[in-house]
Amino acid sequence: MSAASPIPFSTVTELTELAPGCFAAQLSDRWTIAGKPNGGYLLALLGKAAVSLDTHPHVIAASAHYLRSPEPGPVTVNVEVLRGGRSASQLRAWMAQDGRPCVEALITTSVLDADVEPYWDCGLPEPGTGAHEHAVRIPSVNPMGTPIAIMDQVELRIDPATLGFASGRPSGAGLLRGWLSLPAAEPFDPVSLLYAVDAFPPATFDIELTGWVPTLELTAYVRALPAPGPVRVLHRAQLVSGQLVDETCYVWDCAGRLVAQGTQLAAIRLG
Repeated sequence: MSAASPIPFSTVTELTELAPGCFAAQLSDRWTIAGKPNGGYLLALLGKAAVSLDTHPHVIAASAHYLRSPEPGPVTVNVEVLRGGRSASQLRAWMAQDGRPCVEALITTSVLDADVEPYWDCGLPEPGTGAHEHAVRIPSVNPMGTPIAIMDQVELRIDPATLGFASGRPSGAGLLRGWLSLPAAEPFDPVSLLYAVDAFPPATFDIELTGWVPTLELTAYVRALPAPGPVRVLHRAQLVSGQLVDETCYVWDCAGRLVAQGTQLAAIRLG
């Protein structure tokens, strides 16, 4: 197997129970950006640990604070139930490496009904009309020459209408649209959707190209069980101020249903 051979998401999020509420995991060096594990990937590990401990099978909300970036390699994941309810439970989950805390999250679990239709959805942005086959796959080296190993794992495609940053011509709108698929077309579920809301390049690339944009806090909502297939993504920046940017991400399944949304605050240096 070559260094870039895709590894299933279910494999890179495997957990080994060490004790009740305590798990071991191995962070893959292939799911990294400039050598650092992707923040959504880390949150997905915490979400997977939470549902394995609770009676509710689906993560519906998660809010993570990133204390320090772990290195690829072994980590421990701990989970405790803060409140176990009939319709929803709240849990605390945290990740540590070499005894040092890396990520802390509060997670809500429940049961998502695959057949529920939206009662009202007029507050959502338009998902876009760009076809999957016309979108351009992002390579594993970004325009500044930074290695993005995770792009050899997932298939992330950007709508050509929002790809100006790749040729040094960002539009200034701070918006990216496109598609995302997991390795080997593995179907998305509520855990992998926690990764999907943090999968795209920084939306600020459509304003000005920069180096690493590290996530400080990420909140994700899972709204529905996705239909099999790639998901459509809209990722946009809201405000850049004081070397901070907040970004919002919307994820639709191939049937056109909004299945996840996320908001994050990240550090950035522009201008």
